[in-house]
Amino acid sequence: MPHQGICIGFVSGKGGTGKTSLVAGIGAALAEAGKRTLCVDCDTEFRNLDLVMGLTEQSLMDFTDVAAGRCTLEEAATEHPARPGLFLLNAPVPGGESVTELEMNALAAHIREYFDFCLMDAPSGMGDGFRLVTGAANRVLLVAEMSPLSVRNAQRVVTELDAFDARLIVNRVRLSPFRRPELTIDDIMDNIGLPLAGLVPEDDAVSKALCRGALVKPDSAAGRACRNIARRIGGEYVPLPRIYR
Repeated sequence: MPHQGICIGFVSGKGGTGKTSLVAGIGAALAEAGKRTLCVDCDTEFRNLDLVMGLTEQSLMDFTDVAAGRCTLEEAATEHPARPGLFLLNAPVPGGESVTELEMNALAAHIREYFDFCLMDAPSGMGDGFRLVTGAANRVLLVAEMSPLSVRNAQRVVTELDAFDARLIVNRVRLSPFRRPELTIDDIMDNIGLPLAGLVPEDDAVSKALCRGALVKPDSAAGRACRNIARRIGGEYVPLPRIYR
């Protein structure tokens, strides 16, 4: 019986939610747990996943090359030199070739034969890239921040996710012992209408890693949160922290 992995689409209502960093961090955690994991940059306008993963120089081919048959998936998928089992399939350069929904669906089916997990980094909003990802994914994770603007945009995205048992990741959760936030986690869940997959705290280690062109360290606060989300994705029961509930 052929291997059947899982394709998870990461979507957001607006740019700047840290979705791409989460794809890289959760992908690294899944690979650390022994799961062959492919991260696919599906943002053909602002591709950045190669920068976040530190694979800009190594990643030479993109998903359109595989879809068009110019190379194999094995040739195009770049394994991270420091994280065995973690791979990147890049997006084409902006303004380059595109693929149809049928071609993306076929590519996702092919990926599931060779990888345990495929994390698809969709562009923000609900344009063509969003439709490509949600048409090919088995599951969807919606990334939002603790701000009214992010929540409002996420509410709009949720209306397009009826076909999925979608989950919510709240990123850049700001913890302060002195001031209650404008929105609590319960407020965000109630307004967006999705159960939580995880909370990721605000962590300077993420921006420092990006400046170095490296993955966030697994022992950082954000790295530990990504590991917990990866464990939940893998089917483990990991209690959610009670923050501002």
